[in-house]
Amino acid sequence: MTRKLFGTDGIRGTANIHPMTAMTALMVGQAAALHFRRGDHRHRVVIGKDTRLSGYMIENALTSGFLSCGMDVVLAGPVPTPAVAMLTRSLRADFGVMISASHNPYQDNGIKFFGPDGFKLSDEVEADIEARLATDMAPDLADASMLGRAKRLDDVVGRYTEYVKQTFPKGGSLEGLKIVIDCANGAAYKVAPEVLWELGAEVIKIGVSPNGFNINDGCGSTSTDAMQSAVVTHGADIGIALDGDADRVLISDEKGQLVDGDQLMGLIASDWNAKGLLTGGAVVATVMSNLGLEKYLQGKGIGLTRTLVGDRYVVEEMRRSGCNVGGEQSGHIVLGDYATTGDGLMAALQVLAVLINSDKPASVACRLFNPFPQVLKNVRYQGPSPLDQPGVEKAIQDADKRLQGSGRVLIRKSGTEPLIRVMAEGEDDALVSEVVDELVELISAAAVA
Repeated sequence: MTRKLFGTDGIRGTANIHPMTAMTALMVGQAAALHFRRGDHRHRVVIGKDTRLSGYMIENALTSGFLSCGMDVVLAGPVPTPAVAMLTRSLRADFGVMISASHNPYQDNGIKFFGPDGFKLSDEVEADIEARLATDMAPDLADASMLGRAKRLDDVVGRYTEYVKQTFPKGGSLEGLKIVIDCANGAAYKVAPEVLWELGAEVIKIGVSPNGFNINDGCGSTSTDAMQSAVVTHGADIGIALDGDADRVLISDEKGQLVDGDQLMGLIASDWNAKGLLTGGAVVATVMSNLGLEKYLQGKGIGLTRTLVGDRYVVEEMRRSGCNVGGEQSGHIVLGDYATTGDGLMAALQVLAVLINSDKPASVACRLFNPFPQVLKNVRYQGPSPLDQPGVEKAIQDADKRLQGSGRVLIRKSGTEPLIRVMAEGEDDALVSEVVDELVELISAAAVA
């Protein structure tokens, strides 16, 4: 079965425009409830959201869909995506749902599902949910006496705070560290500063005043200038930038220089490997991760397994291969010993633990390798994919041959937007830029052909 609604990370779109409408959310809620409704027990679903204005609309629509199928609904309110995954397991729910468009602007929103085990759904399950939307679900709705009930869950922040703190080394403390935390005016605006403060840090907070419209707006992991500047201004030891739903993280060292997800994965993996904690003999990353990470890990005797873009695919490979560290260059870091999905705050704590034990500044401790020159550009298109146009495939193959032995070319469609992502990396910076520019020009022409 093919999927039309679901992309690489759930359903996503502009609020109040299909598919991100109240009607669609209600029907998706019904379809998901019917998929997970098994047995005669009282069924339960957890709903979390970020701070977008449209979250109220989608939350109520999904709730109505679940209730109409006899599902009880636990409303967690604004919480990070990994908190929903944790709560789904902790509360023995049949499944969980997070309402968020992650790093996108406030106009967008999305719906992400988690199974009862706290893991994101497989392509097959998502396809089954979509297939139900094309059927008459009315006969399977609950009788009037069996409708579900909805209630708010008290102290979600407290539950998640304690959960995350337990992943920090036992007896460890952040005392003496000054940390800038940028919460992107998103889901972690309460919990992230609280965790850092309770562990002993001096905390400088930015991006903690959500108003429904300012999520990811000039702040967070996709707009890190404010965080980097605050680190320098306040003389902080390190800066942490989360995205809107707090499942990804980027770091700034004490000089205000950015540290990406590849460096963070290398840091955590090498630390865990030295302590005998790394499992599976490898790190799982996506095709977007830099060749520099691969070479660095090889030098440590650690492998690198690549997957399709999307932390869901990273997690699937981690489960298959038994690896406990994985993630994406963009800052999704998955720590399999503690979580079932990317957790920006949890990953940041592991980085801070290494920083404390190394007795080195972040500019040294977090710089493990020199990345290969890498250029990424996007081509926006309408209608059919320009990658299907004549001549494009051969041009990509020819470009890849030019970099063989010293680099690579990667062309892919975005799973969340009508974009073709054109990426190349290699030892020769000028050649990499030339290859990308030529491919962008060709694909742009094909997009309007």
